[in-house]
Amino acid sequence: MSLYAVINPATGETLAEYPTITAAELSEAIASASSAYETWLRKVGVAERSALIAKVAELHTERRDELAAIAVREMGKPLEQALGEVDFAAAIYQYYVDHGAEYLADEPIELSDGTGSAFIRRAGLGVLLGIMPWNFPYYQVARFAGPNIVAGNSILLKHAPQCPESAAAMAAIFAEAAEAVGAPAGVYVNIFATNEQIADVIADPRVQGVSVTGSERAGAAVAEIAGRHLKKVVLEMGGSDPFILLSTDDLDAVVTDAVNARLDNNGQSCNAAKRFIVIDGLYEEFAAKFTAAFTAVQPSDPFADGSELGPLSSAAAASRLGEQVDRAAAQGATVAVAGTRDGNYFGPTVLADVKPGMDAYREEFFGPVASLYRVSSEAEAVALANDTPFGLGSYVYTTDSEQAMRVADAIDAGMVWVNLVLGDAVELPFGGVKRSGSGREMGRFALEEFVNKKLIRIA
Repeated sequence: MSLYAVINPATGETLAEYPTITAAELSEAIASASSAYETWLRKVGVAERSALIAKVAELHTERRDELAAIAVREMGKPLEQALGEVDFAAAIYQYYVDHGAEYLADEPIELSDGTGSAFIRRAGLGVLLGIMPWNFPYYQVARFAGPNIVAGNSILLKHAPQCPESAAAMAAIFAEAAEAVGAPAGVYVNIFATNEQIADVIADPRVQGVSVTGSERAGAAVAEIAGRHLKKVVLEMGGSDPFILLSTDDLDAVVTDAVNARLDNNGQSCNAAKRFIVIDGLYEEFAAKFTAAFTAVQPSDPFADGSELGPLSSAAAASRLGEQVDRAAAQGATVAVAGTRDGNYFGPTVLADVKPGMDAYREEFFGPVASLYRVSSEAEAVALANDTPFGLGSYVYTTDSEQAMRVADAIDAGMVWVNLVLGDAVELPFGGVKRSGSGREMGRFALEEFVNKKLIRIA
């Protein structure tokens, strides 16, 4: 079987296979991206680059049904969520069309001696490599490619091997958009490459930076190669985000948010709430209500109306999650509810009594598995929240605004959400600390990662 294949996780059926790029084709792809940068991207202004991205946004909206169906076939996302992802991707592209010129404008510097002038001019670096994951095939690409093309960089895009159909669909959109505005095709080039080929791409002197969203192992491997070749890297790895409940006036609403935060995208989101840390006085009632609501959602056909939980993305993903749960039980954790397992369908599972010596205490569970923790104080909640190698997102529920800010300041994470979940927006930066990665995507900050902030000083 080809490395790049569409295997429907709901049925296990192989629907399509795509050939891996040849060495000659890869060389041509890099040359095309480099030429697009040299001959067009660095010569035209932000308005011309934004016009291309505006067309990309338009085509995503026009083809939302087709694109969403592809995502469901590839990784099992419920159809309604897939449609929402396509819409969000279109909105991300449009955000950089609307704000790119503002954020990339020259920035004057006040000189201490008062003579002459100086300013910072932002310009693209050249060819960038994006290594994207399967869980959000359109959104992940949009938040990387959108701002960086507007900033003046060309893109080589390696998608996950299980997402070749969505990768090809996006490549077709970019090609059509480039033709519509008179841009070269090399502005965005899809490459179905192997890991060994990607190492050569990173080493190529024409490639100036790499953005990776994926596992810690993948991020470490890419960063090691990039470091040897002195290439800038943005990393978004995993997360084991805490959901801290300290006080509430509406426990039912908090439970609803908690369930939604764990089950979004079949529980396969890096910034999903995964560890539920509850103050002692609310623990028993929260645990009972959460477990009932969480397990009431059962896996179903992701194309079915109202489906909230589809299959996990692959047989490997289902096997890995099952092994984690079984190992947690063997090491002494309580499996309060064991979800049913049927092929790649994995029912909601609740763990309790997870202790520091267990693997489950440190691991990320990428699927519908929730761990419940009881704490006796704010300080204990913060300490537990921070006792993890990850630091992506976090959620804090409290009726005390001063406590909310105190806890938000104390949590080691790139993002803190107070009294809400699923609040991602185009203008909000996304990223983490510790083993969750470095750098930021989305919002204004995405335009700062891969640009030359060139100082120009005039006498």
